[in-house]
Amino acid sequence: MQGKIFKEFGENSVDISITNSLVGGLIIGVPFSIVVYCIVLFVFNKKIKFYIMEKEIKYALVTGASMGLGKSFAEELASRGKNLIIVSLENEGLQTYGAKLEKKYGINVICYEANLAKHNEVFQLAEWVNSKYEVDLLINNAGIGGTGDFFETSYEHIDTIIQLNIRAVSQLVKLMVPNLSRQSGAYILNVASMASFCPIPLKTVYPASKVFVYFFSRSIYYELKRKNIHVSVLHPGPMKTNPDVSRNIDFQGIIGKMGLLPTSKLARIAITALYYKQAVIVPGFLNKITWLLMKVLPVKLQLYLGDRITQREIKWEKTLGISA
Repeated sequence: MQGKIFKEFGENSVDISITNSLVGGLIIGVPFSIVVYCIVLFVFNKKIKFYIMEKEIKYALVTGASMGLGKSFAEELASRGKNLIIVSLENEGLQTYGAKLEKKYGINVICYEANLAKHNEVFQLAEWVNSKYEVDLLINNAGIGGTGDFFETSYEHIDTIIQLNIRAVSQLVKLMVPNLSRQSGAYILNVASMASFCPIPLKTVYPASKVFVYFFSRSIYYELKRKNIHVSVLHPGPMKTNPDVSRNIDFQGIIGKMGLLPTSKLARIAITALYYKQAVIVPGFLNKITWLLMKVLPVKLQLYLGDRITQREIKWEKTLGISA
C-alpha cells in the first residue's frame, strides 16, 4: 500500500513539476514576448511613419519669388502651411526671405538660385527638384517686360523676354508634369497679364509673350485634366513690384493705375481662385471691366490708347534722364 502511495505521489510530482514549468514559462514568457513585440512594432512603425511622412511632404515650386508678386505668392502659400521651393536670380536675398518664412510659419523652404532665361538652367532646376521633392503646385511667375522702341531695344533684352516669358514657362511645365502627375491632385498657375488681351506699341514683345502664356495655359488645361492636374492662368493688372515698375505706373497717370492692386491681395485672390479650379483669373473689378472692353474695342483704338500711355511713360523718363 505504501509503495503504491509513493508511486502515485512520484507520478503526481512529475505532473506538478511540468505544470509549474508551463505556468512559470507562460507567466514570464508572455509578458516578455509582448514587451519585445511592442518594442519591435514601435521601432518599425516609427520608421515606416517617417518614411511615409517623408514621401507625403508636398512642395509648391514658385519662380521669381524674391520680389513682387512671386514674393507675395510665397508668403500667401506659407501662411496656408504650404512647404515651398522658391526660385530667383542670384543675390536677390532669397535665402534670407526663405529663412524668414520658415521661422514665421513653421514650414520647409528650399531656396534655389537660377537664371531661367538660360536654357540649361531650366533643365537643371527641374532635374534637381524631381530627384529630391514631391511637388503638387507649380507657379510660373518669373517674367520680364520693358518699354521702348522695338528697333532701339537691344537684341539681348528682346531675347531675354522671349526665353523667360515663353520658353522657360513651357519647358518647366513639361519637365514638372511627371512629378505633378504622381500626386493625388496637382495645380499649375501660369502668370500672364492684362497686356495679353491687347497689342501695346512700345511694349511690343511683352504683350505678345503674354498672349502665348494665355493660349498655352488654356490648351494644356484640357490636356492635363486627364492627369488630374488643374491649370489656371492669371491676368494681373498693374503692380508696383519694384521701384522701376512703380515709377512707370506713376508716369502713366490715371489710366495706367486702373486695376492697380497690392501684390499681397493679388496673391490671395489668385491662390484662392486656383484651388477653386478657376481656369482664367482676372483679379479686381476694374480689370474685369477692362477685359470686357478689350473684347469689343476695335484693335485700332486699342493701339491708339496703348501708344498714348507708353508715349507718356517714355516722355517722363526722358525728362528725368532715365533710360527706358
